[in-house]
Amino acid sequence: MTKTIKILIADDHEVVRQGLERILQKEYPNALIECVSDGRDIVNKVLQSEWDLVISDLSMPGKTGIEALEDIRKHYQKLPVLILTMHPEEQYAMRALRAGASGYLSKSMDSTELITATRRVLMGRRYITPSLAEKLSDLIYGPSQDLPHENLSNREFEVMKLLAKGVSLIEIGRTLSVTPTTVSTYRTRILHKMNLANNSELTRYAIANHLID
Repeated sequence: MTKTIKILIADDHEVVRQGLERILQKEYPNALIECVSDGRDIVNKVLQSEWDLVISDLSMPGKTGIEALEDIRKHYQKLPVLILTMHPEEQYAMRALRAGASGYLSKSMDSTELITATRRVLMGRRYITPSLAEKLSDLIYGPSQDLPHENLSNREFEVMKLLAKGVSLIEIGRTLSVTPTTVSTYRTRILHKMNLANNSELTRYAIANHLID
């Protein structure tokens, strides 16, 4: 008898959630699939029930995918969590893997790659794309050359990207559910860590390092 698996999908776009659900339901006909649209809801759902697989977007209200992943890992070290996002690998892949992700996929992938990744992580293994494998190899065997933004915390990195895009402190606060004063504190810390003087320098840095779209 085929085992019933439970899959949790987290994305703040309904069309994406529905598309993922259709693909996964076709591949796993007996699966029980639930969807949420908020980063906090992922963590709550994981704590309330047992799951076999979580697929999460990065940019969501409440908590980012990485913040939710970090919370999940405090309670479940082995639960497979795939990060699925529109952001390119050079922006978030290493951060996601350090936070405990089982794999990192682009939303531009085809359904075959999604199924390959889910099968692999359900077996308790990681799914690493060839390009990401090369980056990991360079990190392990190459000289250590951390760029300034790589020393930012995950929340600082989120704030940095928004500042570089010209988003106001008030809007960033709304997006991340924090006060503008807190955002200002982050800004000061970010500029200090990156040895930059102002938002203009931050924007130029982000563009030069392909950190903003």
